[in-house]
Amino acid sequence: MAGELELHQPKNQEEEVTVTDQAENEPKGLICSSRSLQGYLTPVPWLLLLLISLGLFLLMLATLIQVSRIRAYTQGQTQDQQVAVPQEQTHAGLEQIQQIQQQLTQFNASLAGLCRPCPWDWELFQGSCYLFSRTLGSWETSASSCKDLGAHLVIVNSVAEQQFLKYWHIRKNQLTWIGLTDHRREGSWQWVDDTPLKLSFWKDGEPNNVGDEDCVVMAEDKWNDSICSANNFWVCEKPSAPCPGH
Repeated sequence: MAGELELHQPKNQEEEVTVTDQAENEPKGLICSSRSLQGYLTPVPWLLLLLISLGLFLLMLATLIQVSRIRAYTQGQTQDQQVAVPQEQTHAGLEQIQQIQQQLTQFNASLAGLCRPCPWDWELFQGSCYLFSRTLGSWETSASSCKDLGAHLVIVNSVAEQQFLKYWHIRKNQLTWIGLTDHRREGSWQWVDDTPLKLSFWKDGEPNNVGDEDCVVMAEDKWNDSICSANNFWVCEKPSAPCPGH
């Protein structure tokens, strides 16, 4: 028995050793494998979640950018349409204004062709209208007749006007009253508008006041004082009327 025990003891020790070694080896292997597996498996869900979150963020960002672009494009089109309408209306309004202006220009041109700055039987010269009478009358009658026509006996202010009157005087070959008198004060000659005489075209030796001559006539191309009650032709003067477009 003792020998058997002794014989069997080493075997048991070996078996124990083997078993122990196996027991020790197996847990170590299992523990190492599980720890290693945990080391590899533990970060995987967090990394996956991070990637998913990042993907969702990028998707949302791309969506927001696209939506903002669509809104900007829509607003731009709306503004262009809103701006285009007033521009079209403005362009149409300008065309209408231009058409009206052209029509007015044509109308004024037509009126200008028909317009007479002076009434019939009146002659135009340097912005004034002149009427040469066909009847005779005293100086007072002549002045009154001109006043009734909205005019006055002619006032000579320039050499050119004197030449114009001279031409008509030669054609009529008659004495003609002008709007010059000294009946208020002898020797103080004034025009019918109360302005004093500055430019004169007297004949030699005139005025001589023979027989109380206080009114002036044109005799040929010169002036002469005469009795105001004498009957002569006369010349009326008034401003010309402006024609349309002038």
